[in-house]
Amino acid sequence: MNLFTGTRSTGGTDTGNRFRPAMRAIDAAAAAAALAVPATAATATAAPAATPPGLSCETGKHAIDDYTGFALCRNNGSQTQVFWVHLVCGWSPDVDGERVTLRPGQSGQSTAHCGSLGTGIGEIQVRP
Repeated sequence: MNLFTGTRSTGGTDTGNRFRPAMRAIDAAAAAAALAVPATAATATAAPAATPPGLSCETGKHAIDDYTGFALCRNNGSQTQVFWVHLVCGWSPDVDGERVTLRPGQSGQSTAHCGSLGTGIGEIQVRP
């Protein structure tokens, strides 16, 4: 049947049947290729970076905005530390927050915001 005119073709063979074996072969090859990829490859994510030595940090998403993440850190060491938050943003480019310098005993927070066209925050890391 011709989908544009709504009429049936008249003639010897159905023209759609001619390409059916080739389309089945392409479909089978695509399915085999998809199955050949390990299941962990599609769902694997990078392991979160360890908190830099001398810092104790809490990370999270903003209470009312799933695209804004933060790292709140305290310098428990004996030397000045610099840190920032790094957000893995899914479809949007990853972003880094502002660099925060902490003297021993000080606390501070770094925040960043993923692009709103993406899928939101996938992972929050603290970078030295």
